[in-house]
Amino acid sequence: MSRILIVEDSGTMRSLLVQSLEALDPGLKIDEAQNGFEALRLLPRQPYDLIVTDINMPDINGLELVSFVKGNAQYASIPLIIVSTEGSDRDRDKGLELGADAYLVKPFDPAELHRVAADLLASRGD
Repeated sequence: MSRILIVEDSGTMRSLLVQSLEALDPGLKIDEAQNGFEALRLLPRQPYDLIVTDINMPDINGLELVSFVKGNAQYASIPLIIVSTEGSDRDRDKGLELGADAYLVKPFDPAELHRVAADLLASRGD
């Protein structure tokens, strides 16, 4: 059973991400964090197979979260998708350079999120 951590400060967008991913597999375990700080508290509590994060959040932003996850040997192998309103090439390049596996721009296409999430989860052997 795959476990996903969604990190998004907008409750509406978090719900949309949860619904989109549950459509991929209703058996997924999905945890939600309202910001990067909350995500850092959740990470050590159980293993995650995928992290989906926004960039623009209070406290610890998504790029700082990506940098932390990919720079920590305990979490570095967790695939990470950024879903953000920041759609410039510079933002996308920065996210991927820090270690994100995919970068989707809001409003995202649920079918694209499904494809990317399924590919990343499959690459972990689930």
